[in-house]
Amino acid sequence: MSTRPTPEAAQSTPESTPESAPRSAEHVDVLIIGAGLSGIGAACRLRTEHPQRSVAILEARSASGGTWDLFRYPGIRSDSDMFTFGYRWRPWPGDRALADGPAILEYVRTVAKEYAVDELIRYHHTVRRASWDSSTARWTVEVDRDGEPVTLTTSFLYACSGYYDYDSGYSPEFPGVEDFAGEIVHPQAWPEDLDHAGKKVVVIGSGATAVTLVPAMAGEAEHVTMLQRSPSYVLSRPGRDPLAQRLERLPTRLSFPIVRWKAILLAVATFQLAQRRPALARRIVRKATKEQLPPGVDVDVHFNPAYNPWDQRLCFVPDGDLFKALRAGTASIVTDHIETFTEKGLRLRSGEELTADIVVTATGLNLKPMGGIELVVDGREVDLARTMTYRTMMLSDVPNFAFTIGYTNNSWTLKADLVADYVCRVLAHLDRTGTRIAVAPRDPSVGEERLLTFSSGYVLRSLDKLPKQGDREPWKLRQNYLYDVRSLRRGDVDDGVLTFA
Repeated sequence: MSTRPTPEAAQSTPESTPESAPRSAEHVDVLIIGAGLSGIGAACRLRTEHPQRSVAILEARSASGGTWDLFRYPGIRSDSDMFTFGYRWRPWPGDRALADGPAILEYVRTVAKEYAVDELIRYHHTVRRASWDSSTARWTVEVDRDGEPVTLTTSFLYACSGYYDYDSGYSPEFPGVEDFAGEIVHPQAWPEDLDHAGKKVVVIGSGATAVTLVPAMAGEAEHVTMLQRSPSYVLSRPGRDPLAQRLERLPTRLSFPIVRWKAILLAVATFQLAQRRPALARRIVRKATKEQLPPGVDVDVHFNPAYNPWDQRLCFVPDGDLFKALRAGTASIVTDHIETFTEKGLRLRSGEELTADIVVTATGLNLKPMGGIELVVDGREVDLARTMTYRTMMLSDVPNFAFTIGYTNNSWTLKADLVADYVCRVLAHLDRTGTRIAVAPRDPSVGEERLLTFSSGYVLRSLDKLPKQGDREPWKLRQNYLYDVRSLRRGDVDDGVLTFA
């Protein structure tokens, strides 16, 4: 059954076949889109497992590193444990549990150089359209290279471009913005020459970016105010991993798996507790937060969200730096709604006025699934919202295509590593069976569910753009690394759903 082609994958009519690629078009066996953490990791795995295959990475920007090169705001860091945020097969060096952006960028680029993946990256290559032709079992990929159209073909297309729009972040329309005499900046477009020393700063937001910016700016600014419409859960954790410090004398090959699996199991247990006993999880987080706050900062006003822990992502701060800034008086927190901007700052719904020289709108991201690429299969445009994700890494009825979206309740790279391993296994299966096409046909009996159940604003704003997940395996998103290790790394690729033609 596994080698029986589906009608959609195996047949192509003259009316539905896309235009043939130019004869001069370059062909690569696997084409990766995006030279960030996921794309570089995927290329490294392909270099290791399939050295005979040609691989290229297309990167729209002028530098590698993705998120870690794009964001330049003060204090940028990971909000995931670095022993899981780093690659499984290339240990994160040192004992830092939450590392800053430059350290992460150096790690990613070092790994790319070690595996000679940096030689595969083609910069200023923006993918616009990819068309699959079943008669040739190839994708024709249309690329904008600095304004010049370029066409490539590939046997397998692998999207590692993340899920948000690199060109612009999300900024709500605030009344009175034109009256404000100061500077307004978004973290995604941080000006290199912005000087906040000695100035009054208001950071609008309560997520990971806001809780990073506030303590980072508080050291030099006159004062920093974190203005939030609604609270988030914020937890302190050691900036350096205590277990890694205790095991530092051991060889890395021994210490790294121990520290990594400690982090994985702790994250899984924490999430499961929050899902199964949310009231208990809320009490634990509230108690830990209250102990960090100075007198006068009410935990139930500023750190007690209406949602349960892990209904949105938890914010972790290294060594309680946000709470230290609050206790030192260099930062403060206000929970209120903005009525309007004024010439000198913001007026809130309560009537309170916040004076500001700089306002930072840490208000979130805009989702851009699959990097905004137009996908076409045998002449039919793919509507992402009408597709269903297979193992949250392939799209129904879209052959020889994979994508990477990391966990929302754990480290992104945990899932990225698993997807890369699975793609390598699929390619190996194609080799063994002498087949050329891998496709997951849509099963009409599988019920639809939201792909992401998070209640975060960036998710809710984009539900109509996202694929669906199914109500049962292998179409269902588990958000559970332990389960995915069994199914993606050890489960049978020929599972009766994924079809090889």
